[in-house]
Parts: sequence; structure tokens; C-alpha cells
Amino acid sequence: MKRPTITDIAWRAGVSKGAVSYALNGRPGVSEPTRERILAIAAELGWQPSNAARALSDGRAGAVGLVIDRPAHMLGIEPFFMQLISGIEAELSEKAEALLLKVTEDRVAEVETYRRWWAERRVDGVILVDLCDDDPRVKLIEELKLPAVVIGGPAGKGQLPAVWSDDASAMRAVVDYLAALGHRSIARVAGPAEFVHTAVRTKAFTAAARQRRLDRVQTVHADYTGEAGGQATRRLLAEASPPTAIVFDNDVMAVAALAVAHEMRVPVPERLSIVAWDDSALCQLVHPALTAVRRNIAEHGSRAAALLLRLVAGEPVTDDECSAPTLATRGSTAPPPRA
Repeated sequence: MKRPTITDIAWRAGVSKGAVSYALNGRPGVSEPTRERILAIAAELGWQPSNAARALSDGRAGAVGLVIDRPAHMLGIEPFFMQLISGIEAELSEKAEALLLKVTEDRVAEVETYRRWWAERRVDGVILVDLCDDDPRVKLIEELKLPAVVIGGPAGKGQLPAVWSDDASAMRAVVDYLAALGHRSIARVAGPAEFVHTAVRTKAFTAAARQRRLDRVQTVHADYTGEAGGQATRRLLAEASPPTAIVFDNDVMAVAALAVAHEMRVPVPERLSIVAWDDSALCQLVHPALTAVRRNIAEHGSRAAALLLRLVAGEPVTDDECSAPTLATRGSTAPPPRA
């Protein structure tokens, strides 16, 4: 079936193609009754705007880009990105915009992707995740004048608008909760140290532990995979004085840690309490179910997409704080064993 065109609409309405263009684009030049008649005919014919034509006329690609610098197999395991993408898509679909997704496994490839997308007019803007200190992507985006929004924290000196939640307060709440249960030795298996959101959580974790005057706290770094989370857990539990509680920076590592604890015959929560970051179905399906920090990740995605579209449209934008994280307490946490 032939795709309806502006010419078809003009013929049915008995007007010029220019009048149809004015009506469809909401521009002055036609009377309101004529505009309504044209829009009704366009809907009847099933007309949809052409992204290619729009790009030629106003320079818009009708798409935003998201590059995820993770091993591809991780996307099917880690719920975070699936929730994030669902939120982005929900916002973009309402605005008839598309999401261009690319998975890379090193930062150089990610940077080149932005450069190519902008040169080829493939996207109108991009959403950045996993911001680092002195992030080379920020410098490139400023050079290209590519509209961009950061998820997870302000871009260092605030060069780019950001969508964020108060991770520092959430981390303090976790430490306060574990300390109130009686834990004096708490470890944390964090994400990569270079990520800004990792540093924010680490600073809050250390400060809260100091305020609570805990006997021993430590942070070790991993890459969010189950393998790395499991290895870190084995090392911590093999220490002469192992921690009585471990906080993990994502749900995948926390679930892997639960399996390692079973393997090493360390009962959870009788001898080890486990807390995951970002609640998900994974946290609720294991036994015992995992206590977890709950954030609305889909909200982060939808707000970032909305912020980016406003930025692309030339509207003034500011950082957008999402709803505050909460702590969902479940069976993986309890008072520590008595000495």
C-alpha cells in the first residue's frame, strides 16, 4: 500500500501543498476551519511525518542517542539498563521520537560514536551515563555543540544538565540502618572507582560510618558483574575478621554474593547481612529476599529524555532531581551474631 503524502492530502482537501504544510506544522497561513479539515484528512489517510524529510527541512533527526559502555551480555542480566531504556522509550514514543542505542566495550569507541552520529545528523542529542571525573565525553560534546543530558550526577562543574537522585542520603540511610541493627564491621563492594556516582556513594558511606563510629569499614571496587561481585565476596568472607554486613552497588553483584555465602556456608542473615543497590525482581526472587535501595530508574530515563528534548528545542533547562530513594528491608538483613 502506497504511503500517503502531502500531495494526496492537498488533492483530497482541494488546497495547495503549501497550505497542507502550514496546517501540519502548526504554522500560520491557513484559516482554522481549513487547518482542522486538513488534519482530519491526514488522520483518515494515516499520514505520518517523514523523519528524513524533517531532517532536510529543519535539520532535526527525530532521534536521540544512548551509548552503553558495557559488555553486550550484561544488558540481558542487569535490570538497571532495561528499566532505564523503558523510561526513555516511554517519553520518546509520546513525542514521536526514536531512540538510537549503541553498545560499546571501551570509551574510545563510545566517543567515536558520538562524533559519527553528529556528523551524519543521526541524532539531535544524547543521554550520557556513567559519568567520570574529567570525562572526555564532556569535552567532545562541548566542542561539537551536541545537546546532551547526564543521568546520575552533574557533569563535574555543571557543564551539562543532569537528572539525578540523592544517592548520598540513600547511602547514609543504609549505614544508619545497619548500625542500628548492631553491625560494627561493614564492607561495600562498589562499582568502578572512576565513576562520579561511585565517588558520591563512597564519600557518603565513609562519612556515615565515621559519624556512627563503626569499628571497621572498607570499600572494594568491582565492575558490576556477578563474577566480580562473587570474587570480592569470597575475599571479604575469607578475612580473619570478616564483615558482618556487605553493601553492593548493584543487584547482580548482591545476588552473586548470596550464592557465594551459601557456598562458603555463611548463613544469611544470621552471620552476614546483604544490602543491594537498586531494587529489582532479582532481589525479590532469591532466598532470602534481599534488602535493597529502591530508586525509580524508569523515572530517571523518562525525565532525562524530556529534559533532552527541551534542550534540543532551545528551551532553558536546569538539573532535575528525581524522587528520593527508599530502603526496602527484607530477609537478607538482621542483627549480627553476638561475639
